[in-house]
Amino acid sequence: MAIDIRTLLQARPTRRDRIEARVSAAEADRAGQPVVITIARDFGAEGHEIGKMLASELGIPLYDKEVLVRASQRAGETVDKIAQYDEQLAAEFTAFLPDRVDSRTLADKLFEQMAQVILDLGSTESCIIEGRLSDYILRHNPNHIAVLVTAPVEDRIKIVSDKRGLTRQQGARLVKRMQRFREDFYKRYSAGKWRMDSGKDLVVNRAKLGREGCMEVIAAAYRAKLRELGVCEEAASRATEEAEAARPLHVPATVE
Repeated sequence: MAIDIRTLLQARPTRRDRIEARVSAAEADRAGQPVVITIARDFGAEGHEIGKMLASELGIPLYDKEVLVRASQRAGETVDKIAQYDEQLAAEFTAFLPDRVDSRTLADKLFEQMAQVILDLGSTESCIIEGRLSDYILRHNPNHIAVLVTAPVEDRIKIVSDKRGLTRQQGARLVKRMQRFREDFYKRYSAGKWRMDSGKDLVVNRAKLGREGCMEVIAAAYRAKLRELGVCEEAASRATEEAEAARPLHVPATVE
C-alpha cells in the first residue's frame, strides 16, 4: 500500500507546534497571567478602528504593525522587508507546504518570528493584538479572548468605497481581494486547521452595533475576565503603563 509522504509530513508536529505546546502548557499553570484580546477582522469592517477605541477605553496597548517591528528585529531584517509578507500572500501560497528547510520560503521564516513575538506578548502583558493569525497562535492561552469583527459584505464595500473615494465596483474588487488575502494567510499558516471564524469567543457585527457598540461588547468581556481572575482594572492598567514605556518605535497601522 502506497504511503503519501506529503500527508505524513503534514501530520507530524512542526517545530512551531512544539514551541506553542510548551508555551501553552506553561501558561495554563500560571495564575493571574495577563488578559490578551486578539482581533481578527473581515476587511472593511473597521476592526482596526474598533481596536484603537478599545485600547483607549481599557488603557492597554494595541499591537498591530509593531508586531512587525519586533519580528524584524528578531529576524535581522528591515521592517519594509518583513511587511511584504504581512497578510498579503500571493495566490500560489494558498497550498500548505510541509515544514522542511528546503520548502520553506523567507515568508515562512519571518512568520515564525512574528509568531514568537505574539506568544511573548500574550504571556507578558495585557494587550490587544490585531490580525496575523494571533487568535490561532494564542489558542491555548486560557486568558485569551478571541474576537472577530465582521459586517455583511455590502456594508463593508460601502465603508471601504466611502473612505477611499471608490466606486462600488472598485470597492467590491478591493474588499474581495483583501479578504481573500487574509483568508489565505489563515489557511497557509495554520496548515488548513483554522479559519478566520474559527474558535472565536466573540463575534461582533459592526453594521448592527456600530464601532462604539462593538468596542463596548469587547470591553465588557475583558472586564469580566479580569473579575474572574481577581484582578482589578486599575492594577492591570498600571502594569501596562510600564510595558508601554518600553515599546518600540511606532509605525503606521493597518486600516480596515
